[in-house]
Amino acid sequence: MKDTVLTGVQQIMIGSRCNSYESALSTLQSIKSAGYDGIELNDFMIRPTPFIVRLLTKFAGMPTGNGGKLDWKKLISESGLKVISLHSYLNSIEENPEAVAKEALSFGADTVVITGMYRFDYGNASEVKKLAERLNNAGKALLPYGVKLLYHNHNVELQKVSEDKTAYDLIVENTDPQYVNFELDTYWMADGGADVTALVNKLSDRMVMWHINDRGCRKKGPFITPILKEDAAELGTGNMPLDAILETVKANTGIEAIVLETHKNWIDNDPIKSLTVSAEWFRKNR
Repeated sequence: MKDTVLTGVQQIMIGSRCNSYESALSTLQSIKSAGYDGIELNDFMIRPTPFIVRLLTKFAGMPTGNGGKLDWKKLISESGLKVISLHSYLNSIEENPEAVAKEALSFGADTVVITGMYRFDYGNASEVKKLAERLNNAGKALLPYGVKLLYHNHNVELQKVSEDKTAYDLIVENTDPQYVNFELDTYWMADGGADVTALVNKLSDRMVMWHINDRGCRKKGPFITPILKEDAAELGTGNMPLDAILETVKANTGIEAIVLETHKNWIDNDPIKSLTVSAEWFRKNR
């Protein structure tokens, strides 16, 4: 683990709080005041977002808000936050790697993250191997600009492609570390039943960033049913062994940043209150 590891918040978490310049700036300043170093931007949220994209992300529990019309370079500068990475799409890199690289660099970031594929069969080994090759080519295309490519998982990558292999296994094994490395989201891997510690060890120095979340339940007893619905929880308030995972990360990776991302189940339905509580876990564990 590197001596200086940045902490940040994923932009999707604050989309609904960034519908005007003033509200966006206040939100970013709250993130800074809570103790975070930076933010991870999404390219579809820093420019006008098509209605269908906003609708789909809202249905998925990730409202983007309407901040695409704002001047994000000015907002970032005024807030004092760093941009940790830019989340983009694989086809955007394939169509114009220079444009994607230059957009990331314009924010002072040298990392672009692909966040998985839509309408894609992660249970098909042949298709997953083709995806790995596309990722290799995309990472190779970004490299001349001094920009690195990371792949961010959800839980679909745990689909079995053979008796003993998942799609994630194939992506890791068929991508070249020169061109592709990883932003491991431990929440989604735990959600899918994976051994998170084993995954951290498998990735080793290829785990460049960590997407972090906790998992628990806010309901108070007495309980009508013994089966409760678990959901996102502030760091250190849920049931994930985050401290133990952190120790494994420290011992086995060259991680550069840890980024918080939750979509709902916030305290008082307020992402700022939620990320402020999570900041306490970061303060205790830096």
